Amino acid sequence: MGWTAIFTGILIGFSIAAPVGPIGVLCIRRTLTQGRIFGLISGLGAASADAIFVCIAAFGLSAISNFLIEYQLALRLTGGFFLCYLGMQTYRTQPAIEPAAAKSCRLFSSYSSTFFLTLTNPMTILSFMAIMAGLGFSEAPAHSLSSLLFVFGVFIGSAAWWFILTIGLGLLRNRMNPHVFVWINRISGLIVITCGITALFSTLK
Repeated sequence: MGWTAIFTGILIGFSIAAPVGPIGVLCIRRTLTQGRIFGLISGLGAASADAIFVCIAAFGLSAISNFLIEYQLALRLTGGFFLCYLGMQTYRTQPAIEPAAAKSCRLFSSYSSTFFLTLTNPMTILSFMAIMAGLGFSEAPAHSLSSLLFVFGVFIGSAAWWFILTIGLGLLRNRMNPHVFVWINRISGLIVITCGITALFSTLK
C-alpha cells in the first residue's frame, strides 16, 4: 500500500496543480520576468499549502479544519483583496532585462504570497476529504501511514508540475525581448486583478 499511496498522491498533486488559475498566472509571470527560480519557489508555496490541506483532511484535524471553514468568508475576502493588490503590483512592475537576483528576502516573498493565497481557499479541505474517502484512506486507523505517504505524494506531484513548468518557461524566456515582458506584466496583472474582483463578488454573494 505504501508505494500505491505515494504514486496516487503524486497523480492527485500533479492534477490539482496543473490547471492555470491566478496562482498559476503569478508563477508563469514570475518565471518569465524574474527567472525560473522565482517561478519554482512560488509554485512550491502553493504545493506546501496543498500539502497542509491534505494533511488536515487525512488525519482528521477537525479543530483546524472547522476554524478555517468557519472563517472562510474572511479568508476569501482577504485573498480577493490580496489578489487585487498583487495584480496592480504586477501590472505596474517594470520588466528586468536580466533575471532578478535570487536574494533570500525576495524568494521568501515569492513563496509566502502563493502559500497565503492557497490557504485563503479552505474549502479545498473538503475536496481532499472527498478524494481520500473515495480512495479508501479513511477506512481504518491502520491506514495512517498510508495517509502520510499520500500527503507526501501530493506535495511531490504538485512540486513536479511547477518544476516542469518553470524549466520549460525558463527556456522560452531567453527568446523574449523586454517589450514582450512589458505585455506579460500587464496581461498577467489584469488577469490576477480580474480573479481578485471575481473572488470578492462571489464571496459577497
